[in-house]
Formats: sequence, C-alpha cells, structure tokens
Amino acid sequence: MNIAIITGASAGLGISFFHSICRRHPRLDAIWLIARREERLQELAKDSPIPVVVLPMDLTDPAAYDALAAKLKAENPAVRVLVNNAGVGQLDNIVDSDWPTQARMVDLNCRALTAVTTVVLPHMEPGCGTVINVASIASFAPNARMTVYSSTKAYVMSFSRGLREELKARGNNVLAVCPGPMNTEFLAVADITGRSPMFKMLPYSDPEKVADRAVALAAKGRAVYTPRLFFKFYRVLAKLLPHSLIIKLSKT
Repeated sequence: MNIAIITGASAGLGISFFHSICRRHPRLDAIWLIARREERLQELAKDSPIPVVVLPMDLTDPAAYDALAAKLKAENPAVRVLVNNAGVGQLDNIVDSDWPTQARMVDLNCRALTAVTTVVLPHMEPGCGTVINVASIASFAPNARMTVYSSTKAYVMSFSRGLREELKARGNNVLAVCPGPMNTEFLAVADITGRSPMFKMLPYSDPEKVADRAVALAAKGRAVYTPRLFFKFYRVLAKLLPHSLIIKLSKT
C-alpha cells in the first residue's frame, strides 16, 4: 500500500499540499491526514479522489508519536511522500509573552517534526520517497518579535539539510520549503494581522502554487525551495550581510 502523510492538514498550506498530492500522485492508495481538528479533515476526505485516512492528533502530545508508530507498524505501508507542515507562530516580544506559548512553538515546529520524521522513515522505501519540511523565510536570519519562531524554522532548515545528506545513499530526497507570507489563517493565529508594518509591505504567495511547486521539486531532488524572487534575494542577503544588520532590516 503506497501512501502520503501530511501533518497540519486541516488548514492553509496543509490543504494545498493535499490538493497537490492528489493531482501529482493519483495512484496512491491512501493519504493520511494529521491535525487536531477532525471535522476539517473529514471535510477534505468527502470529495477526495484518493482514499483518506483521518488521524486526529495533537502533535504537541508525545502520545501521538506512539500512536502513529503503532498504526504504521500494523499496516506497514510504503510512504511515498511525507509533508511536515504542522507548525505555529506568534508575533510578540518574549518579555511580553508567556512560556507555554513560546515552548509550544518549539514542541510543534521542532520536536513534532523530528519525531514524526523519525517514526515514518523506516516505512519509506529506498529510492521511492520524499520528505517535505515546511520552513520559512524566517529561517534565513533571526527575526525580532518572532524570535522563537525564526529559531525553530532555522532548526527545520538545518535538520532538512542534514537529513538530506543522510538519505542520499538511500535515494530519498528532503526538501525544505521557505515561503513568505500567505493569505492563510496562520497570520491571525500568530496575531500578526494588523500588528506588523513589515508584513503589510511584503509580497504574498499563493499557497496552492507554493505547495504544487514544492511537491514537484521534491520529486526532482531539490534541496530548498524559496518562492518569489524577492525572497530569493533576501535569502542571498542573509548569507552575505551580518545578521545584526539583517535583524534591523527585517524586524516584524
């Protein structure tokens, strides 16, 4: 049984990844969708051209990793695509925030991504699978007022590059996707809407195009995908200029 697994599948970019995988991998036997909001996953499953397995899980709870591992062991599928899309952000100075909010970003963006990948990889056959990790333009340099978020996305980038090198001999690719702002509920959940002059000026990307391009490039062996020329330029600047200057230029 050949499957794809998508975390954070109930909204935004996760839904777009679902649509793209349905189009680009029509011969899959099933797509496993992971998110907390079961009703949204059930809505996606209704009109899906590919059978859907709904897995309502809170990936900040370590019990979810054991449950996923048990299901994979019981059904023993071949995972063709793993999309680690689950993530959360928050716009705030740390001194004005609270520790559960900041720690949850680390739990979901870093620990959950690492745990899910580690659980899934033994079920990804050599030469027949790809991992797509959703990072961010925030991974290129620290962002004040999104200090923890940008740090977690730097981890995702580093993790993706290291894992890609590890899996080369197996013929499995790892792609880090680094989008900028998109019109999804992430902005409202992260309390960014109306509170960041920088986000008002930045060019936005279409999540459907971002997801579709990411799925295509992952299959072609690409390591990093940064949508839009503006953010490609920012990525280069972040490599060339001191981060002390980039932090001031990119302050959210």
